[in-house]
Amino acid sequence: MAEINDAIILAGGGGTRMLPASLYAPKETLPLVDTPIINHLIWEVARAGVSRIHLVLSRRKKDILNEFLENGIVHGPKVRTELPRESLKLGLEGVRIIPHIQENPGGVADAISTAISRIDGAFLVLLGDMLLMDEHVGPKYSGPEFASSASSRLVSMFEDTGLPNVGICSVESNEISKYGVVGLSDRMVVEIMEKPSLEEAPSEYVLCGRYVMPGNTREILEQYPISEFGEMQSIQLLNHLVENGGLQAVKLDRMKMYDSGDPLAWLKSQIDHGLNRSDIGRNLENWMRERLGS
Repeated sequence: MAEINDAIILAGGGGTRMLPASLYAPKETLPLVDTPIINHLIWEVARAGVSRIHLVLSRRKKDILNEFLENGIVHGPKVRTELPRESLKLGLEGVRIIPHIQENPGGVADAISTAISRIDGAFLVLLGDMLLMDEHVGPKYSGPEFASSASSRLVSMFEDTGLPNVGICSVESNEISKYGVVGLSDRMVVEIMEKPSLEEAPSEYVLCGRYVMPGNTREILEQYPISEFGEMQSIQLLNHLVENGGLQAVKLDRMKMYDSGDPLAWLKSQIDHGLNRSDIGRNLENWMRERLGS
């Protein structure tokens, strides 16, 4: 079975729902308590075995991140000596970060198109504002060893079956209409509905920003041009896979899904992650109990 050597992290969107928080910092670099989202994503795909990470950015975001993209690290060895160096830079030894510019936000498939010419074979795709966590650790435990296993699980499924796949999570009924919802038959996706009502939804399982795409993705996208399908191009791509060879689903139920797409969701993520951390969880819980009690 062919290896997956490439991952695309999609971070080209405007982040307008997070304004004004995203005014000076891309939402993909906002911290989950004290570690930027993008670091978690890079460590996750590195754990899955990729050697090239294609970072799709808007031109403005690339300008903001250029210091890290060009130099790797901006703090010397005497700064925060108690922290591993991985916690203070963008990237890892042995993993190449390749930036790509998406001139105008055009949805997931359009963002994939900006990087796909540099990719040979199947590849991972991650949404840059979605975190999936199965361990809750602080920056002293930075790097792939302690990263989310979400992408690794998708890669393992692909290596076993050779079929493209998507990560899915179950959500509360009041959250269903925010996501693409999948209909399932055993491990196979049979349909995808974009932001359906609760009554229309085929299941409680939603797409959670993790995909393994096949090596012929570029040719498939040419059948569904963005000029005709707009941001629904990505749903057309997934439905094409469903109908032509099959699309598998990887259930990631035991993971916490954190979405930085809007302020309230991100605030809840901060609190939930903080409460689950061994280094700060108890102090945070005690403070919250006192605060709510008063």
